[in-house]
Amino acid sequence: MLAKITSKNQLTLPKSVSMAVGATEYFDVEARGGQIILTPVRIHRGDAVRAKLAELDLTDDDMAAAVAWARPPQAAPAIVADAGAAAYAVTPAKPKKAATKKAPSKA
Repeated sequence: MLAKITSKNQLTLPKSVSMAVGATEYFDVEARGGQIILTPVRIHRGDAVRAKLAELDLTDDDMAAAVAWARPPQAAPAIVADAGAAAYAVTPAKPKKAATKKAPSKA
C-alpha cells in the first residue's frame, strides 16, 4: 500500500491499516534506519497528568500548596456588633401583570 505526504506534511493512513491497529487518535512516531515507525498510543487523561507531574517532580505537598495559593481565603460571616441595630426587611417585588391587548372598540 502507498500513502502520500501532502504539502502540509500530513499523511493519511489507509483504512485497512488503521482498522488493523484498532481505534486510536495518537501514534508514537519514531525514525529508525530510514523508516518511520508508528506505534498506537492510547492516552488516558489521568495518566497524562500523572506523567507530567512526575516529569516536573511535583509532590502531593506541592500540589496542595498550589491549590491553597490559588483559592482565595474564605471570608468569615459578618457579625453585627450592635445587637440593637435595626434589621432591614426585604420585601419581594410585586409581580407584574401580564399585558393584555384590548379589543378595538367599534365606533
